[in-house]
Amino acid sequence: MTKPSLNAHLVGVEGGRWRLNTPALIVDLDAFERNLAAMAVHGRSHGIALRPHAKSHKSVAVARRQIAAGAIGQCCAKLGEAEALTDGGISSILITSPIVAREAIARLVQLNARADDLMLVVDSRPVLADLARALAGSGRRLKLLVDIDVGLRRTGIVPGPEAYALAEEIAANPAFEFAGIQGYAGHLMHVADRAERRARSLESMSLLREVRDVLTARNLVPRIVTGGGTGTFDIDPAADVLTELQAGSYAFMDREYNDVWHGPCDTPPFETALFVQTTVISANATGLATTDAGYKAFATDAGPPAIAAGAPAGAAYFFFGDEHGGVTFASDKDRLAPGQVLTCIVPHCDPTVNLYEHYHVVRDGRLVEIWPIEARGASQ
Repeated sequence: MTKPSLNAHLVGVEGGRWRLNTPALIVDLDAFERNLAAMAVHGRSHGIALRPHAKSHKSVAVARRQIAAGAIGQCCAKLGEAEALTDGGISSILITSPIVAREAIARLVQLNARADDLMLVVDSRPVLADLARALAGSGRRLKLLVDIDVGLRRTGIVPGPEAYALAEEIAANPAFEFAGIQGYAGHLMHVADRAERRARSLESMSLLREVRDVLTARNLVPRIVTGGGTGTFDIDPAADVLTELQAGSYAFMDREYNDVWHGPCDTPPFETALFVQTTVISANATGLATTDAGYKAFATDAGPPAIAAGAPAGAAYFFFGDEHGGVTFASDKDRLAPGQVLTCIVPHCDPTVNLYEHYHVVRDGRLVEIWPIEARGASQ
């Protein structure tokens, strides 16, 4: 359970958003709601269900709002995320990474006993025996999908005879229900050239289609064919293979995804809704200001954040240490004073969210709600 936010007393207070203890994780509620609505329209128009990936948000409040907007459930990368969402009343969850450790399998069986609609991917036949033994006597079958490697090579089994044999073994075992197949091309989500991204994504979808068609011919119809992401959400429907789209970052966006749509006539299809608010704490050096948000306030795998508001035009953010950030200016005449507040677009939303316990939800500049991030740190 997350502890109360230090900023709870500022909810509803005029100007309270600008008085937050910082660094603070901010959700622009208007942009967030428009993003959910836009993706829901996209899914309906293409006949594809939406099962957003909770690894992006790790929050029951966000999951509930996605489902209220039309999503059929959630994806989780980790068992701990699935446990947290189930505790929060989310009923349909797909765990998108294999679970193989003995203790984790024991937790999985316990979760399957109390979750309404839990599903798991597998990519190895030996693991099935471990899962079946653990499920013995539980009184409930486990829904399994075969994870197909469509080029990422992180998890999944390559299309072909071994993949088909894995599906057949699942279907033949009374401990399981064969639910479908997964194919996630995460390596293509940030390909900068749109034509290349489209061609490679459709190629990966063709691999998934081949598996679907072979299994269907063997009377093992995959009820679910799931995959895709924010970077290819508008490409993959053309393949006519997915029944579910796993996009997650669309709800928030980040600097990395904004950069995917970078052409002069190419604008991001979703709005930036996630920010980190930081405060200037020192500004004695010419051309430089220091903030209270450093390496511990942002994911650093994608470089520094982009400044969205609060600094002069042309100002740039850099990491100044564990606890501190720095701002440099385009002109020696530009300055920031201690106490001034900056709003930054996070470089990579998923691991940035994992650093915080709460979302500070703002509408029209007012702090209106605080949402706990229940699955923060759920890496097991």
